[in-house]
Amino acid sequence: MAGAARAREEIRRFLDIGAVQVAELDLDGDQGVLRPGPGSPPVTHGEVFVLVRRHGRPVGTLLGRVPEGADPRIVLEARARAECADAQTGAPGEPPYASVVVATRERAGQLARALDSLLAQDHPRCEIVVVDNAPVTSGTRELVERKYAERVRYVREPVPGLAAAHNAGLEAVRGEVVAFTDDDVIADPRWLTELTAPFAADPGLGCCTGLILPARLTTPAQVLLESHGGFAKGFTPRTYDPARPPVDEPLFPFTAGRFGSGANMAFRTAVLRAVGGFDPATGAGTAARGGDDLYGFVRVLAEGHRLHYTPYALVWHHHRETWRDLETQAYGYGAGLTAYLTAVLVNRPALLPAFLARLPRGLAHARALTAVRTADDGTGGGGAPGDHDARTHPWPRRLSRLQRRGMVYGPVGYLKARRALRAAVEGAG
Repeated sequence: MAGAARAREEIRRFLDIGAVQVAELDLDGDQGVLRPGPGSPPVTHGEVFVLVRRHGRPVGTLLGRVPEGADPRIVLEARARAECADAQTGAPGEPPYASVVVATRERAGQLARALDSLLAQDHPRCEIVVVDNAPVTSGTRELVERKYAERVRYVREPVPGLAAAHNAGLEAVRGEVVAFTDDDVIADPRWLTELTAPFAADPGLGCCTGLILPARLTTPAQVLLESHGGFAKGFTPRTYDPARPPVDEPLFPFTAGRFGSGANMAFRTAVLRAVGGFDPATGAGTAARGGDDLYGFVRVLAEGHRLHYTPYALVWHHHRETWRDLETQAYGYGAGLTAYLTAVLVNRPALLPAFLARLPRGLAHARALTAVRTADDGTGGGGAPGDHDARTHPWPRRLSRLQRRGMVYGPVGYLKARRALRAAVEGAG
């Protein structure tokens, strides 16, 4: 009875979460420029999640409340100038020739929105490749051929799974650097330049990841996810070097989720091909449920290449919208985490001693990762969505339990996915 009452209370608190406006504030000049986030209406009174820019680059976020009748720009600018530091000086260098791969499956409406933003990039030389993964209709092909003609290349991959689709894109691209993003994002016009320029500056760089912020915060599920960090990795650029393991990352390189996410990542094409691309038995659309991006990060690091995170390469992500979506996501994240670890050890068993040495701390990290997270007590002002240290809403126990169940299932799911992949290959032969 107590458990049922607690579950009802969690659902009640979840449904009480209100919508938050999304906006951008550029602090260049004496007077800041406030504009709504992509696809959002003009900012009014109420809660506002604000991306703050300096010199066009993202430097921070804040959650502000605009009183009724007040000027939103004046209210939010005062806080932003006091709280958000300047961007690092120096514009990005000349980026290399780049390819963008977008894997999709039966979501032509979302895909069109993403492609429009990719075609508006300021990168001087790039190509866009759409991979239609195990399609059941001709909708994606027709969209690309009708609306985007010569500007976007179309590739069909019959084997289901995000990693298989990414591998098909990897095989098709011509760029020195290959970037991956999802069909549910809107890319900032500077995204591809900021994400790929670090490769020209560092010949030892194998991977670069970027900033992911919410395009909308209109449902309780979207606000809850972002208030507990979402996909954001902060506003400080950082380079991870396997030759100099970070002292603050005792599980390095196995805590790959800290490095970035698959909706905003790029690899030196030759490096990713040399490690065999992504394991096709990982990723959404397989029994493993996820982990393909994390697998790619660890494989590149394990070969001695550096990984760089830059907050200046921004995509706006459309978070999932419902409670059921969050349940699916929590279980999938847990499964993907242990599935990718299984994949790494299966494909590169030489990493097993290093993994075993980190296992005790890894188990402690897993417990902390899936612990019930409480809300901020209010003394810190509530905390902005995207802030990992201050939370506006408690994380439901059910979602923590589902993530733990997913972690137990992950290795089994990976082995199931390998068997399914083997059967699909044999059937095609």
